[in-house]
Amino acid sequence: MKLRLSRRGHETLMGILFLTPWILGFLTFQLFPIVQSFYISFTNFSLVRAPRWIGFFNYAQLLKDTNFWLAIKNTLYMTIVGTPIQLLFAFVCALLLNQKLKGQSFFRTIYILPSIMPSIAAALLWLWIFNPQVGLVNTLLGYIGIDGPTWFLDPIWSKPSLIIMLCWMSGSITIIYLAGLQGVPVELYEAAEIEGANWLQKIIYITVPMVSPVTLFNLITGLIYSFQMFTEPYMVSASVGVSGSGVPELGSPQGSMLFYSIYLFQNMFAFNRIGKAAAMAWILFILILIVTLITLRTSRRWTHYEIR
Repeated sequence: MKLRLSRRGHETLMGILFLTPWILGFLTFQLFPIVQSFYISFTNFSLVRAPRWIGFFNYAQLLKDTNFWLAIKNTLYMTIVGTPIQLLFAFVCALLLNQKLKGQSFFRTIYILPSIMPSIAAALLWLWIFNPQVGLVNTLLGYIGIDGPTWFLDPIWSKPSLIIMLCWMSGSITIIYLAGLQGVPVELYEAAEIEGANWLQKIIYITVPMVSPVTLFNLITGLIYSFQMFTEPYMVSASVGVSGSGVPELGSPQGSMLFYSIYLFQNMFAFNRIGKAAAMAWILFILILIVTLITLRTSRRWTHYEIR
């Protein structure tokens, strides 16, 4: 008997077949570590002895850990302050790169280069740029009589300095915005010009709503990245915070760069508290899930989709 599928059923079957390699890879290489990490989060475990069940002890200890709350505070700063600034900067740059000017392709290429630079190399570059004595920024400020801050060495300026560096590396976000801008119908701008709208009104009432789906995508990915940010602050804090014995002090200066992923890394590899690190990983998963769901739910109020 020949099995007949509806068009929708056929499309569903084809989709599952195309997803089969990913499904097999997930079941083989990811599902078991995920389940195992959940179990380990309820145990006292180090690499030298077998896991010992201790229930919610790791989670309770985290709630009493001042460094845990400091890491959450620093991470939320980058999430609430850093992510919107980065999105706004990328959007403005996309508007500029969307202008019909001579050498447009050259400027677009130059702008995307920092985003494909390895994060370690970018961090080392900005450590020199923000060097208080010989750095490029403070040298230029000195020419106009301004005594620049100590940037990464100052706990007040360390996170703003990191945000500036991340804005410089936001080329991929800009390219996504640029693609969204090129999808805005020209007829809308022409109609607005006939009505006497200026450039700012066209941006606010046409461009921003039309690229709001792109903003939603960039916002969610940016929020997820901010919660998991590791490489750049790790390199910076390890470079500026070195103890007398020559051991890097992660989170320096004065804990201002102790982000969630860095503290998780310390518990895992420096303190050998694998159970505590696993508990932190699951708390991070829950936090990201909650923030993502809230963002998706509230996006219905400000995200607009073109009706065709």
